[in-house]
Amino acid sequence: MNMQLRGRCVLILAGSLALGGCSNGTLPVTVSQAGTLDGVRTISESMYRIGSGDTLRVFVWRNPEISTTIQVRPDGMISTPLVEDMIAVGKTPTQLARDMEEVLAEYIKTPSVNIIVSGFVGAPADMIRVVGQSANPQAIQYREGMTILDVIIATGGLSEFAAGNRAKLVRKVNGVSVEYRIRLDDLINDGDIRQNILVQPGDILIIPEAYF
Repeated sequence: MNMQLRGRCVLILAGSLALGGCSNGTLPVTVSQAGTLDGVRTISESMYRIGSGDTLRVFVWRNPEISTTIQVRPDGMISTPLVEDMIAVGKTPTQLARDMEEVLAEYIKTPSVNIIVSGFVGAPADMIRVVGQSANPQAIQYREGMTILDVIIATGGLSEFAAGNRAKLVRKVNGVSVEYRIRLDDLINDGDIRQNILVQPGDILIIPEAYF
């Protein structure tokens, strides 16, 4: 087989693999790449969504008497002076502030609301879930700019039985679950920073057990 024909076969094979492996993906954006790739959500675009149990500091400009600090109820709602039973869960602080301004406009001329989340719990759908051979498998709260290494530290590292280089990150992309291979041993033991990707709300990190 001459080199030109061999090259064409390689291209055809690569194309077939790309079409057949729609459930797998190449590593997403890393910290060093954040903000440089088109079509990839960067750190600055990540938006925290309010969850039940979050503590909110609500500031109404020039109206300190209706500014307050409040906790989001288990039903996902909040009630503040002049604003009763408003859904907060699933909204960003900015979205909630705009919704509150619409209600307050009935009582205050051009209200301006600012909301700061001072106690984080987060929406359940935004939790990062770590399963398998982690030292402490659990669901942890997503934070803006969080990376795989942050997740590993938060869960106490890998167990002694972990096959770190066979770890997988499962992420919903346009409604489809996509798997990314993450080489955790290379990241932790060899400092391969390429493996330290940015996580996104709802990611699942699966750490399998080593073969013995």
